[in-house]
Amino acid sequence: MSRRHPLVIGHRGAPGYRPEHARSSYALALASGVDAVEPDVVVSRDGVLVVRHENEISETTDVSARPEFADRRTTKTVDGVETTGWFTEDLTWDELSTLRCRERLPQLRPGSAAFDDVEPVLRLRDVLDLVWAASIDQQRPIGVVLEVKHATHFAQHGHDVAQLVHAELTDAGWARGEQSLVIESFEATVLGELQSRGVRATYVYLIEATGRPYDLIVARGERAAPTYRSFTQPEGLDRLAERFDGISVHKRLILGDGALVAAAHERGLEVYVWTCRPENAFLARRFRLPGGPAAFGDFAREWGQLRDAGVDGVFVDHPDLGLAAFR
Repeated sequence: MSRRHPLVIGHRGAPGYRPEHARSSYALALASGVDAVEPDVVVSRDGVLVVRHENEISETTDVSARPEFADRRTTKTVDGVETTGWFTEDLTWDELSTLRCRERLPQLRPGSAAFDDVEPVLRLRDVLDLVWAASIDQQRPIGVVLEVKHATHFAQHGHDVAQLVHAELTDAGWARGEQSLVIESFEATVLGELQSRGVRATYVYLIEATGRPYDLIVARGERAAPTYRSFTQPEGLDRLAERFDGISVHKRLILGDGALVAAAHERGLEVYVWTCRPENAFLARRFRLPGGPAAFGDFAREWGQLRDAGVDGVFVDHPDLGLAAFR
């Protein structure tokens, strides 16, 4: 809590400039001087931890253009939402490794889309090794903020995500607390399972602005499961403080009102916020400027409100802009 400025975290690398989760995206973020990078982790059919924002990969890879995978296109319900496309749990790592990364938002980020179909999909181990090498090369500690995605969904498909993450972190030398490691998830269940396995990390509970946690919906039923918003209230924060080290929240829960940050800090919880993006499309309406959705708005003023609220960590898509704003 005594940190003078928040951690600046390269969100999926530097996706404002390169396709998210591509090696060059992480390399650019690390070279820029971020405090940490954030890989999202999903699972392949054969249990390999793959770095993708979602397990449905039609928007972030060239899988839809690969005729050999045409028969894998299907419709599934993931965390209660019906989705059609190609899913990591239906392809082996050998198959996934042949795919190439694509920009998820080409209309908003054509500069990044210019690097489509060049770089292969990465595994978690690839990112861990890349960060460790950068820490040695730059002679400074660089952290990893590992987001575990869809753990309950993968459990329904026969994968014990906590066991897979524990094994990978142990094998890579990241489970003993010697490196700066944060583990976060929208599902408290998998965080608790990793804690019980002895993985030494800072544990952070992700909180959406709307909806309910899927693991609790499965465990208790739709109507009995608490809302995410309930965890931002005093009793909810009390319960989280008994189990975890911090919360990570959608920025709309903080903009214009720092009460949540103060309440969390009173309970010893760190507060991370996502996601800081400069384009008008992502800014609160009052910070947008002329030029259309892809143009940069008054992001410095929006981000200044987050900084002034006293947050402990920020996820940024443009690391250079984030470092300039939060230092």
